[in-house]
Formats: sequence, structure tokens, C-alpha cells
Amino acid sequence: MKSKTVLVTGASNGIGRDIAKTLAFEGYNVCINYNKSEEQAMSLQKELLEKNCNAMVIKADIRKKEEVDKMLDEIIKHFGSIDVVVNNAGISESKLFTDITEEDLQNMFDITILGTFNVTKSALKKYMIKNHKGSIINITSIWGIIGASMEVNYSTMKAGIIGMTKALAKELAPSNIRVNAVAPRYD
Repeated sequence: MKSKTVLVTGASNGIGRDIAKTLAFEGYNVCINYNKSEEQAMSLQKELLEKNCNAMVIKADIRKKEEVDKMLDEIIKHFGSIDVVVNNAGISESKLFTDITEEDLQNMFDITILGTFNVTKSALKKYMIKNHKGSIINITSIWGIIGASMEVNYSTMKAGIIGMTKALAKELAPSNIRVNAVAPRYD
């Protein structure tokens, strides 16, 4: 049986790194996406390859549709499929609401919401819909459910991901594509 292929965005550190390692040890072909943390991404790939796992590192700024499309093309060319997408990439920022600037809001939106949108849409259009299979897993946060003081910006974006997940799950169910969200608290 052919191994399934998973793309984990923001896989170079934190939760994304742990997700990539877990899935690699479960036998998935793992695509380690990063934007700025090349050294950490390469270190993870080396660790996985040394343990006889299939892993590739791929740089893409998920805020940019062209880079995302190129990333998905490379993954499909290399592994032949994209079976699972884990939308993990994101940033957090602790600030008083009154100190959040429009630039802060836009940057967090672009990485969290627009990035998730771009990656999901590309995977769906390039592979999942026409093959009537796949799984999208959106990493959100407990703060998207209950909110967090001094993290209004972050809580808002993560709540948006929860709404996106619920709506997309209904839309894609007839195509046999699962869409779920996981809301951990990661300290």
C-alpha cells in the first residue's frame, strides 16, 4: 500500500514540528513547510530521514498564492498525491487591544486566515476534489473558542478558522473530504 502524503504548514518548530514527527513515524510522507525557519526545517528533515521516514522540506510563504500553488505542484510531483493538509502555520502576539495596530491585524489575518485559505484551496483544486478524497486539519486554539485577554487579535483569527472549518466541512462532505479543527492549548 502506498504511503499517504501530508503537508504540515509551519512545521519547522512548535506544534507543527511535533505533528510532522508524529505523522512521519506513522508512515506518512511528510512535507515540512516553512517560510523563515530554514535551519529548523532542515534539522527536522535530517532527523526524520535518519529514522527512515520519508520527508521533504519546502519553503513557501503561505500568504502568497503563487508560492502555495508551486509548493503543491512540487509535492504532487514528488510524492504523487496530497492526502492530508495540516494548516498549522501562524503567529501569536500578546498586546492590549488598544495597542493593536491595523498592521498587526493585517499581518495576523494574512498568515492565519489567508494562508489557511490559500493552502486549502490549492490542495482541493490540484488533487483532492477531482480524486474525491482527502483530509484538511486546521490547527486553531482554545483561545478561538473562549478568548484570551491580551490576545484579542489571535483569538479573533483562531475563531475565524473554526468558522471556516465548520462551513468547509459541510461543503466538502459530498466530495468525501473531511475537514476538522483541533484547538489545543500549547504552553
